[in-house]
Amino acid sequence: MIIYGKQVCLHALEHHKSLIKTVYLAKKGLLSQPLFDHYKPRIKFLENKWAQSMSKGGNHQGILLEMSDFEQSRFTQIKKSDFVVILDGLTDTGNIGAIVRSAYALGADAVIAAGVKQLNFAAITRTSSGALLDMPFMVATNILDLFNEMHQLGFVSYGASMEGEAIQTMVFAPKRILVLGSEGEGLSKKVRTKVKKTISIEMKHQFDSLNVSAAGAILIHRMGYAVE
Repeated sequence: MIIYGKQVCLHALEHHKSLIKTVYLAKKGLLSQPLFDHYKPRIKFLENKWAQSMSKGGNHQGILLEMSDFEQSRFTQIKKSDFVVILDGLTDTGNIGAIVRSAYALGADAVIAAGVKQLNFAAITRTSSGALLDMPFMVATNILDLFNEMHQLGFVSYGASMEGEAIQTMVFAPKRILVLGSEGEGLSKKVRTKVKKTISIEMKHQFDSLNVSAAGAILIHRMGYAVE
């Protein structure tokens, strides 16, 4: 896969050396001397027009990486976690990347994208600022089977909904799932029948809702600390 942008590429170069195949540079001076020396055999300089073509017009900031394809985590490993975030039908790579970044920073153990068949992992790597490379992550097509198995394992599921109980008053089960609904529809009907509780963020001023990634960060932070 191809990723681009200074911040995410430097993160990958520094922390995921085994995944790097080729380093494409359209500007000089982007790499520290130690990084340049380490990757020198794999560095290729190219004109900006080719960098623009490789990034499909994106803001590459003079650096692109060809990396090994993203490998999803296995459910056998994820189910050993204590705190899992499930995305119910989310498809926007910007929102998914932001949620992965928050989940990694704020203490969730894994993220599962459910109800989708495939995702653009290169885009999510970029929008998560590289956090996807460090966060256990998988795609699950059948969300109902996922809930059934995780509930049997002792997880308690909490679905984000404007009609739910305010998180400011709650404590959460030691093994817990946060479910975030899609950008436009929120939680799907079939998921609403499965979640054990619905939760919300109490607003100080009247407003329809927060962006799903902003709401996700607040909920993840609260659920990371307010535990029974």
